[in-house]
Amino acid sequence: MSYAKVLCVGLVGVTGHLVEVEADLAAGLPAVVISGLPDTALHEARDRVRAAVVNSGQRWPNRRITLNLLPATLPKSGSAFDLAIAAALLGGSGELPLLPLEGVVVLGELGLDGTVRPVRGVLPMVAAAAQAGITRVIVPVGNAAEAAAIPGVRVRAVDSLHRLVAYVRDGAPLIEPPEATSAPAVDGPDLVDVAGQQFGRRALEVAAAGGHHVALLGPPGAGKTMLAERLPSILPELDDDAALEVTALHSVAGLLPPGGQLLRRPPFQAPHHTASVPSLVGGGSGLARPGAVSLAHRGVLFLDEAPEFSKGALEALRQPLEDGHIRLTRSGGGTVYPARTQLVLAANPCPCAQPAGDARCECSPLVRRRYLGRLSGPLLDRIDVQVRLMPVRAAELMATDGGVESSATVAARVTAARQAAATRWAGLGRRLNAEVDGPYLRRPPWRLPTRVTAELRGRLDSGSLSARGFDRVIRMAWTVADLDGRDRPDLDDVRESLQLRTGEAT
Repeated sequence: MSYAKVLCVGLVGVTGHLVEVEADLAAGLPAVVISGLPDTALHEARDRVRAAVVNSGQRWPNRRITLNLLPATLPKSGSAFDLAIAAALLGGSGELPLLPLEGVVVLGELGLDGTVRPVRGVLPMVAAAAQAGITRVIVPVGNAAEAAAIPGVRVRAVDSLHRLVAYVRDGAPLIEPPEATSAPAVDGPDLVDVAGQQFGRRALEVAAAGGHHVALLGPPGAGKTMLAERLPSILPELDDDAALEVTALHSVAGLLPPGGQLLRRPPFQAPHHTASVPSLVGGGSGLARPGAVSLAHRGVLFLDEAPEFSKGALEALRQPLEDGHIRLTRSGGGTVYPARTQLVLAANPCPCAQPAGDARCECSPLVRRRYLGRLSGPLLDRIDVQVRLMPVRAAELMATDGGVESSATVAARVTAARQAAATRWAGLGRRLNAEVDGPYLRRPPWRLPTRVTAELRGRLDSGSLSARGFDRVIRMAWTVADLDGRDRPDLDDVRESLQLRTGEAT
């Protein structure tokens, strides 16, 4: 037999596509040709596979070898095709009877000694195989726990090409994935550590309950970073669908923690202010890899010292904040990554970071406007909650009465509010108030009475509030009502939401 094929999976972004690895061996000068839009890493598979086959005790066929990856129009990248190429090549040369691999997806990178090494993106690869009707996969032993997270797929693992050959030729057993275990609970930052800042704590709770973006403005030591770092602690754990999405993104980026469990905690990304545009939104040669905004999908993207970020990096966030995904086009093709994240900005009031009116501040009003002006109007218009924090007082810092609520207490209210919103918007396919389109909220049965929105209408007509801002205040009013256990917002809810929008504490 001079022809054989083995199934594999290729990734474009986080979307997997079933790929047939074909091998044809013909008479002629010994050579290996790979077709089907392979990238550089895949071209180099010729040398890796040859060394792995020889060092595993198998005979290398001295014939003209043509390897084709179907569909040929789909870009192929990475080293996950190595093991499938080796199996197809040995099958085509007559060394292996490939009947045991019929209908089986084979994934893995080969070392020169024949070891099978883990690869990125196994979770979305196995998920794509399951969607295509494949029920059996063979993966590197280092990816076995990750692959086993996909229900309905029988996962087996190999640590070497020799083990795969023994399985196909002699029926030797493969390695079973470890039993699924829950990730150990990790104690993170807690809201109980934050001194004072009741207005900031309330703003954080509203943001968590409704999925709203937040801007925290105030002098150093006011608690901006402490509040932002504790936002994930009051967010509910991810459900199965969201956990698969988040884990797949981290798998593609090669950032999945050891053990392979699904990521249940909302992710938290806090890039440094020197971060480039590609590091924030995604980039790289060939097909773009996910950036911080996608790695924070279903979680929090925190930009500390936001005015110090480059203007291009900040403005690049506007589109994904609005759409919940980002489309990246590079020379190797285009891909779409999910990016439904909560953005949290933190900024000092001026370059010297002293509160307005402080005698130590030497910044003129013009300097202050220029500094905060680095956060453009269109970007800030997409930020629902804009809070100005005051310096912490000594009495608040030294308080020991234990009256401060913990993250667990606040998280219980947030979870109840989110459940109420998810039930209300189920017919629209939305789960959070921040995701509901403005036109729905301005039409019956969700339209609020004129007396409730009168002040908002006046601000809209005067130009002090944009149409987008109008809708965002209404969304926050629904969130405030959910937190307080009411089925519809009233005038007080709208006023509190407007206060959170303008950032002025009373």
